[in-house]
Amino acid sequence: MSRVLITGAASGLGRALALVFARRGAKIAVADLHAERGAETVALCQQAGASEARFMQLDVRRESDFLNAAEWASRHWGGLDILINNAGVAGGGSFDGISESDWEWMLNINLLGVVRGCRVFTPLFKQQEHGQFVNIASMAGLLSPPAMSSYNVAKAGVVALSETLSAELSPWNIRTLVVCPSFFPTNLNESLRTHDDSMKAALPKLLSNKELSADDIAVGIVNAIDQGDSLYLPHAKAREAWQLKKAEPEKHAAALRAQAMKLAGHRGD
Repeated sequence: MSRVLITGAASGLGRALALVFARRGAKIAVADLHAERGAETVALCQQAGASEARFMQLDVRRESDFLNAAEWASRHWGGLDILINNAGVAGGGSFDGISESDWEWMLNINLLGVVRGCRVFTPLFKQQEHGQFVNIASMAGLLSPPAMSSYNVAKAGVVALSETLSAELSPWNIRTLVVCPSFFPTNLNESLRTHDDSMKAALPKLLSNKELSADDIAVGIVNAIDQGDSLYLPHAKAREAWQLKKAEPEKHAAALRAQAMKLAGHRGD
């Protein structure tokens, strides 16, 4: 029986992941800032068959919240098997229009929030001599599209951290999986910070991508955990783009430049 803590589990992909584990009879800690939505997720997990589900008020910007969660898991569950660092926010716009405070906000949540979770739970996982980190990054962290610099950098940092931990923590039987989805239906637009009106208009359309649902991605993530994978790219078109970047980096760079010209309002000819 798995003991699982999921940040950002009150809605979206976090909730979908909680329900997949609930159907397996896991013990689930729904960690989030939103108590009302968190209580809804807890109730859904209980209905789905979780052996235990509880809400934890957790702000990924506060190391003390992670420390409290680790202490609770140790005391009540005897440890933790899986930490899913899922909480995140959206932001973007032209590079010169993103303020320093918005950079700090983005990195503090999307990158340092993951760092804090991994830092706090690594000693427990080492003591147990087993554990699983699942870090939700983004294809933006691999493909670096224009007009998303702060988001790209934060998610690329999550990829680099995960690759590092995958090797460094392996002597203690601690596994690390990094997940890089593209856009899919979720409520990420609620957190959007941007000075760019076109991005405000575009994000809801991007999030309406029906290629995969949050439920589909959650099932894929749990399968990737079962298989011991270190990288999971859910979307087929994104996998193709990643293969193109690795095989023909100049062609990928040219495609990004064409996208940038379009965003800038130039014809590119």
